[in-house]
Amino acid sequence: MAGPLFLCCLLLSAHSLWLAAGYLTVSIEPLPPVVIGDTVALKCNFQTDGNLREIVWFRVIEGGSAKQKIFTYDAMYNTSYSNMEDNRRREDLVYQSTVRVPEVQMEDDGLYECHVGIYDRSSTDKVILASGSITLTVIVPPKSISVVAANSPAPFSRYEAQNFTLVCIVTGAKPAPMVYFKRDGELIDVVPTASAEEDQSKGPDLEKNWAGSQVGHWNPRALTSRDLDDTKLQKSLTHLEREGKLARLGQDGPEKDPEPGSESDPETTSEVIPETVLSREFPRWVQSSDPLYYFQHRQQAAGDGTVEVRAMLTWSLNPQLDNEALFSCEVNHPALSMPMQAEVTLAAPRGPKLSMSPSKAKVGDTVRITVQGFQLGPSASEVFPEPIYTWTKVGGRLLDGREEHDGRELVLERVPAELNGSMFRCTAQNPLGTTDTHTRLIVFDNPRLKKGREHLIAIDAAASWCSLTLTSMLLLLSFTCELT
Repeated sequence: MAGPLFLCCLLLSAHSLWLAAGYLTVSIEPLPPVVIGDTVALKCNFQTDGNLREIVWFRVIEGGSAKQKIFTYDAMYNTSYSNMEDNRRREDLVYQSTVRVPEVQMEDDGLYECHVGIYDRSSTDKVILASGSITLTVIVPPKSISVVAANSPAPFSRYEAQNFTLVCIVTGAKPAPMVYFKRDGELIDVVPTASAEEDQSKGPDLEKNWAGSQVGHWNPRALTSRDLDDTKLQKSLTHLEREGKLARLGQDGPEKDPEPGSESDPETTSEVIPETVLSREFPRWVQSSDPLYYFQHRQQAAGDGTVEVRAMLTWSLNPQLDNEALFSCEVNHPALSMPMQAEVTLAAPRGPKLSMSPSKAKVGDTVRITVQGFQLGPSASEVFPEPIYTWTKVGGRLLDGREEHDGRELVLERVPAELNGSMFRCTAQNPLGTTDTHTRLIVFDNPRLKKGREHLIAIDAAASWCSLTLTSMLLLLSFTCELT
């Protein structure tokens, strides 16, 4: 009997010690990522059967090597102190300590710790401590998005397929956003860069097979009349349709000699070109398969903790199909309620509008000839990509002796009368097309220069007359002296 009774007393004593020691559990409520500028509440929950001693909040800084005390509650003095802003006040609850961080900024991102201390029930001099931690993640929506053409402005050949790259630049985001491209509102199926390099190294046959197996969201075969140059192809397409052939550039079938007097002879159509445009030609080829769009994605950290993302879309440009096509870059980010978008319409330069200042140039004036704009289609707001401008003088060199001048503006300083009637050509070129425009310079006489010349002539004549008179007087004086 002594054994069980002793064991029972020992268990009761151990239970009494456990109750006397008390207990403390601390936990912090999980927190989703917070958008910069929002208000966040850090909540520290704790349970104990002891008496509260203190609550201390820390922000871990310098990569975890230091801690900054941001809030303190001291139960002994029933006082609280915070070194945060005045509007960052704590809500006192019985078993919860809440620290509010209004309008969170990038510097608020990081690890936070909640330390709680209670008095040990067995001794008022002993304190039991426990803590919990949470990481506050501050996310930032993109600040800007833009679409540009790589290597622009740059010369392109209109008679062979060449690669073209659109670059979507997204800045100021944290974390890096997801970027994707659309064409005419439809998502583009892309090939990652690594796959693209492998496909190109294995030859064109694999590329064709891959393209045939893809189920793309955009099909270039669905494009119709707007994809073809009406000034160059109307006659040939009409011809093909009447013969039941495939209406595709560069794939004319075997020609048949029309029978004499046949009513199916093609009608002659005239080509209408604006008066100032000398050439607006497009290549007569199309791709044999749907184009492959190669996608490359790069990101670089900025000094403020955000990242800059550059997404590149590369494909074999076809001016026949891509002229006036709408390409958009869209961005998804957890801080955005809806996608962010930037869009451009590919457009060839056509119908340039030139302006000359002054409108009536006089001899000795400085003349500026500038490209003011272009005739744009209904879907385009500007010529994209940016064209290259080249100026030449028909039948000779420019005023400064050069054969050509690059830039949107041509400046002729102190034009001489000899330039009257000279013709100047401006060529605008981008990967989708080229256009040439001419303007004639008319130089008028300058009355001020004419009066100046007449005044100089009069002065010369008066000087000559005075010199002649003086010479005559000297000769007369000399003759008189000899007679005397």
